Amino acid sequence: MKKTIRGFPSTMGDGYQLNLIQIIKYAATMFPKREVASRNLDGSMFRYNYLEAYKRISKLANALQDLGVKPGDRVGVMEINSHRFFELYFAISGIGAALLQLNPRISKDDRTYVINHSGTRFIFLNELFLPLIEELSGSIPKVEGFVIISENQKNKETSLSPVFNYEKILDGKSDTFNWPMIDESSAYSGAYTSGTTGRPKGIYYSHRAICLHTMIITMLSEVTPEDAMLQIVPMFHANGWGAFFGPPLTGAKLVFPGLYSAENPGPLVDLLIKEKITVTNGAPAIFLPMLHYIEKLDPKPKFHNLRMISGATEPPLSLMKKYAELGAEVIHAYGASETTPLVTVNKPKPYLELNEEEKWELKKKQGFFVPFIDWKLIDPSGNKIPMDGKSVGELYLKGPWITYKYYNDERTKHAISEDGYWKSGDAATVDENGYLKITDRFKDLIKSGGEWISSIDLENSIMAHPEVLEASVVGIPHPKWEERPLALVVLKDPTKEITEKDILDFISPKFAKWQLPDRVLFVESIPKTSVGKFSKKDIRKMYWDFYTKNA
Repeated sequence: MKKTIRGFPSTMGDGYQLNLIQIIKYAATMFPKREVASRNLDGSMFRYNYLEAYKRISKLANALQDLGVKPGDRVGVMEINSHRFFELYFAISGIGAALLQLNPRISKDDRTYVINHSGTRFIFLNELFLPLIEELSGSIPKVEGFVIISENQKNKETSLSPVFNYEKILDGKSDTFNWPMIDESSAYSGAYTSGTTGRPKGIYYSHRAICLHTMIITMLSEVTPEDAMLQIVPMFHANGWGAFFGPPLTGAKLVFPGLYSAENPGPLVDLLIKEKITVTNGAPAIFLPMLHYIEKLDPKPKFHNLRMISGATEPPLSLMKKYAELGAEVIHAYGASETTPLVTVNKPKPYLELNEEEKWELKKKQGFFVPFIDWKLIDPSGNKIPMDGKSVGELYLKGPWITYKYYNDERTKHAISEDGYWKSGDAATVDENGYLKITDRFKDLIKSGGEWISSIDLENSIMAHPEVLEASVVGIPHPKWEERPLALVVLKDPTKEITEKDILDFISPKFAKWQLPDRVLFVESIPKTSVGKFSKKDIRKMYWDFYTKNA
């Protein structure tokens, strides 16, 4: 770890702490009438403004204190993307407690572990998720109370006890609150990784981290008072990428979609159109279904200056080009739960002289590193790798919003280097212009006959096929070559006569023959993780002996 030196003392207010609540206080003062909209369960829209939101947040802070929530407490929240989730982020952190982001998509065992391991005292949950918490009855003894989030003051019947109602606890509370100054190194929120290897790991984000992160992601997303943002990324996942804190910082309009799914992306597309959205965020796993929905519309919408921040996995080039035809730009970014998450963003550097094809190829990369992030690529021997766009190493990261340990977890010693870098587990290159390219997760690289094959490149090439909806590629044991690629493909129209040869012929110009999958299997669906990524662990388990058994 580098030694910190002390220079000449400044005359600045360095003791003035960065606190998240300052962002909504600012919005309520500078942009009091700017709209915040939230889609209700029945499809209608709830609308208020930043001043009204701030008053409800103040009421909520008073209600939290009346419940007995104290600084340092962890308060779990299991909610859809709504204005109430927005309020909870500010009110819980504003009194010095930490909002625990509870993912409703993880298993019952992992859910129990997260709540107990975090020491959660209270849980706020949408009434839709009551069964997910009721089934934990008796196994989460540290939880002292439950607040049901509904659109009225009446709760559904539940076996949980004691229970309160979100709207009811705000009744009669003062809409002013004397916010404390919180040490900026205190946790404002916590999240647990989805647990693809072992139990989920806890990450706690500081006020300082999220405030700095908000300024950078807002700057690079170019969010201004003229913009309208739709928060698609689940707010229980990696701070919802921290995107929804940007609009109150700049006075942009903010829209929450409520309940939605990849199977029914219509409400998201409708909001893009009706609310005149100019900024949104999401993974290809949701942007692809949205695109397929748009392709069936007549007439098709024409977007104006719509920026779609895309993360989680590399967006297929075909997806980016089709959105471009509609007037929308897909902007590739990279991060992880451990990084708050923004690490890189793919924006053009005007001095690079590229033809049209080269520009599109560049957009496939994860982008250049954002300010204040320290990074390096490390080979298996521990040596630093040069920026040549060819040499592959593991990406190491360090910075003000990068984790330096997991909460109460021995796995920290394997995840953090001796000099304080978080080891991402991602295999990557960085070119001479500073653009990062994730070639694969190390555990997902396919080693065939001593050579490495990128599953990501194969997947994106297959998904460029006009008849393919989704594709995932994994390496599984092979009796001769150690591992060989296996491709799973979901077709847009399963009744169409698309063959394995059709897929292989389509991608073969981009790969050597030995890199092509040995088999392409057409399936109805592909297993996914709790945050919508392909669950390659489950795919490998399902097809582990496919090649050895059929040798």
